[in-house]
Amino acid sequence: MQQKTKLLNSLDKWKKYHKEINNIESLWAIAQEEKDEQVLDDISEELEQLNTSVRQEELKMMLASEQDPMNAIVSIHAGAGGTEAQDWAEMLLRMYLRWAEQKGFAASIIDCLPGDEAGIKSVSFTLEGEYAYGFAKAEIGIHRLVRISPFDASARRHTSFASVYVYPEVDDEIKIEIKDDDLRIDTFRSGGKGGQHVNKTDSAVRITHLPTNIVVQCQNERSQHKNKAMAMKYLKSRLYERELQQKNEKMDEENKLKKDIAWGSQIRSYVLHPYKMVKDHRTNLENSNPAKVLDGDIDEFIQGYLMN
Repeated sequence: MQQKTKLLNSLDKWKKYHKEINNIESLWAIAQEEKDEQVLDDISEELEQLNTSVRQEELKMMLASEQDPMNAIVSIHAGAGGTEAQDWAEMLLRMYLRWAEQKGFAASIIDCLPGDEAGIKSVSFTLEGEYAYGFAKAEIGIHRLVRISPFDASARRHTSFASVYVYPEVDDEIKIEIKDDDLRIDTFRSGGKGGQHVNKTDSAVRITHLPTNIVVQCQNERSQHKNKAMAMKYLKSRLYERELQQKNEKMDEENKLKKDIAWGSQIRSYVLHPYKMVKDHRTNLENSNPAKVLDGDIDEFIQGYLMN
């Protein structure tokens, strides 16, 4: 029902956008005929607002994985470059905290290791909000900074690196869905120790989970009902462990894409000298105002990556 409601709400939005487009087309035809410049200006503003809304909905369509709506855990690690890199890691932290504030995400630092002289060696923080992980995952990778070093007495140009990893924050509550049709339940007489009362009836329970062929059994209790309940709990534990293993394997595949925190493996470059530019190497998107980007204005890069 939740999924149905979500889809219906999305459908209603697209119907609303379609209706607005038809209305704008009608107004535009009338304004053109009457040469009403004021109405044409108003139409231009409405189109801009509509375009923004449609882009946001298109972006949400790109965030369709199970983890995308979750909160996120972000980790930043200074790479090659010593004090320079540690200062760069702190600059990235500031950028993401500013971005989170603009997006309405609640950010909370959970671990921070200060640098030897300046900046930070590593930091981890949470992002809480709708689609926090879906948006933040676009930042996974190596970030490169080129600038005149404030720590170099000779004012030479330095290149620094820092890595950004993003993980979905999984709820503590474990929910494992098991369909009755996927189970084969067998009962048998308990064997071994347990006394005469245990052995007199078919109280032991064996449960086979057909899709995974996982088999569990319990015969410690006198009651078949209690044995079944214990076997189900055991099965859920096995299935949860299996699910975690699959997720870890998927994460390992993603980790293969994360290269060394050094030259040649960056996803984005921030150049402050000899020219000013931020370039995303995955989408070739460029921005000539790095100060604004470092102040948290990174949505265009995130959207460019997600829509690519």
